[in-house]
Parts: sequence; C-alpha cells; structure tokens
Amino acid sequence: MLVLGLFGVYAFVVSVVNGNYYHDPYLSPFYSPCLTTSCVHPTFPVIGDWYNLSPAFLIVGSPLAFRATCYYYRRSYYRAFFWSPPACSVPDARAKYSGETRFPFLLQNLHRYTLYLALVVLAILWWDVFLAFNFDGRIGVGLGTVIMLANVVLLSGYTLGCHAARYLVGGYLDSFHGASLRYRLWSFANRLNAHHGRYAWFSLFSVMLTDLYIRLAAMGVITDPRWIS
Repeated sequence: MLVLGLFGVYAFVVSVVNGNYYHDPYLSPFYSPCLTTSCVHPTFPVIGDWYNLSPAFLIVGSPLAFRATCYYYRRSYYRAFFWSPPACSVPDARAKYSGETRFPFLLQNLHRYTLYLALVVLAILWWDVFLAFNFDGRIGVGLGTVIMLANVVLLSGYTLGCHAARYLVGGYLDSFHGASLRYRLWSFANRLNAHHGRYAWFSLFSVMLTDLYIRLAAMGVITDPRWIS
C-alpha cells in the first residue's frame, strides 16, 4: 500500500511540475512522447501552444491505465486498499464489496486494450534510448543512457510478459499446429510471465529512478558521467 501510494504521489507531482524533464539527450519517461510544441524536447509536436498544461498529462494516463488494470496489480491493490481479500484464505473484510461487477471496476475489462497503447509508448521509449546514445552527433554512453536502457528492458519484460500479451500472441489458440511462430512467441511470453510480479515491481522503481536521475541532472544537482567517441 505504501509503495503503490508513494508511486502515485510521485507520478502526480512530477507531472504537475512541468520542468526539468529533459537533460540532453535524456528525456524523462513521464514526458515521453512529448506531444506539444511547448515541450523542451518535443517528440511528436501535434498540439499547439494553446495547450498550457503539463504535457505529461497527455500521455501518463496510458501506462497508468495499463498498470492499474494489470492482473498482478489488481491483486496487490485489492488486498492493500480494499482488503478483498487481505490475504490468502482470509475472507473479504468488506461484506458489501462487489468486486468487478459494478462501475468503475467494470473498466478492468479494458486491460487488453490498454496493452495496445502501452506497446506504442514502449516503442517510443526504446527510440528515446536510441537517442540517448547521440551526444551532439557523436556516439557516446552516459550513466543516464545506461539507466534509461535498464528501465526500458524492465518495462519490456513487464509489458510483454503481461497476461493480455500472452493471450494476444497465441494464448487464444486451441492448437499450435501449423503456427510455430505463434507458439514460440507464446512460449517466450510464458517465460516472462513466470516473473511478471518481479518485472512489475522492478519497472515501477526503474521509472521513478530514471525520472529522478534526469531531473537531478537537469537541475544541476548531479553531473552525468559520459564516455563520448
């Protein structure tokens, strides 16, 4: 409860701040893709200067919805916040709790659709990592590059090992006869899914660490060590 609550507070605060989210060539994952022309480092500037709010509000909802409807996180916050159930073999603490049979919990069924948005964001984060090797036209590696790369690897493990991703690549098939590629993809997703909980927690911390590192570097609090060819 404490970890999930603090992550929610951190995500809200850094989204409202609307500053220190870019330190060349690093872009905070909370602000990627940056969709407004007012961004310090616009990714796809499709929204004009009329938008005065933080650009993080335009994209943070997609990965947040994916995590909020994730089966693993459902188990975590149902137990932590709703006590339904508070532990294995323990009855629900709330006698009138209706589970996912009423609004807004019916929205949990949108999980497989939030996966599609999460995959788009994940692809853009991989592109951000590619750009993080470019230092004014020269190939290089900084500590920020390594942190961003580790973050996107963990996010990939979490996203591609999701139950909805496993279903999408072949889990809905009755037989894999004649579908060897689907079987290999499904098997790969299964291996990731076996560690889904670990990827969920590690990627949660890595997103915060990546943003915090870029934020401190942009503020001049820390110096980013770099090796440039």
